[in-house]
Amino acid sequence: MAGHSQFKNIMHRKGRQDAVRSKMFSKLAREITVAAKMGLPDPAMNPRLRLAIQNAKAQSMPKDNIERAIKKASGGDAENYDEVRYEGYGPGGVAIIVEALTDNRNRSASNIRAAFTKAGGSLGETGSVSFMFDRVGEIIYPADKGDADTVMEAAIEAGAEDVQSDENGHVITCAFEDIGDVTTALEAALGEAESVKAIWRPQTGTPVDEERAQSILKLVATLEDDDDVQNVYANFEVDDETLAKLSAA
Repeated sequence: MAGHSQFKNIMHRKGRQDAVRSKMFSKLAREITVAAKMGLPDPAMNPRLRLAIQNAKAQSMPKDNIERAIKKASGGDAENYDEVRYEGYGPGGVAIIVEALTDNRNRSASNIRAAFTKAGGSLGETGSVSFMFDRVGEIIYPADKGDADTVMEAAIEAGAEDVQSDENGHVITCAFEDIGDVTTALEAALGEAESVKAIWRPQTGTPVDEERAQSILKLVATLEDDDDVQNVYANFEVDDETLAKLSAA
């Protein structure tokens, strides 16, 4: 858990500094469209769409954008997006999983392979690193939703597996198949979450020094800048001193 927590904290801080809203909205809209196209356009009857809309609202995505993305799913001009998972190794042997929604597999594979290669890493086959991760649910609440003890108690009552609290907020994890039930129970106790999603959580971390960590963060940023990439997960781990330097950079 340490590596995942550190990674999330670093990217959380950098995301607030570097994120381009238009690109973020584009990725959120793509997920909404895919979710609406795969099921019913009604979030009450489509859990994936409900989560996609919830996450979009948490990022202050305008209501018009959300409704337009849903309507696009029922229109004849909506692109057909494939869900693709890429796996490989980055600098220092760090395992990386990349999730994409793409209308052109060849383009996505080429761009992602180029990013890995430029960073000194290598793209592998599907399954080459995912066995080192667990598929779990991640529910995030802002820090002002309560102190660590209050959130921990609510999470335990809801059936969650783990809670990590710091100044950035509360990160609650649960079994993948329990996301819906745990989220509903937490909403009753704490209100609506800031983010709810299925993630890849590293089973163990790969220790790296500051230089390697910088290279990994640069690779992650490059991958996340790709329009087709939705999420990136890595299993690197750094000590507290290095974490402080990376967070301040």
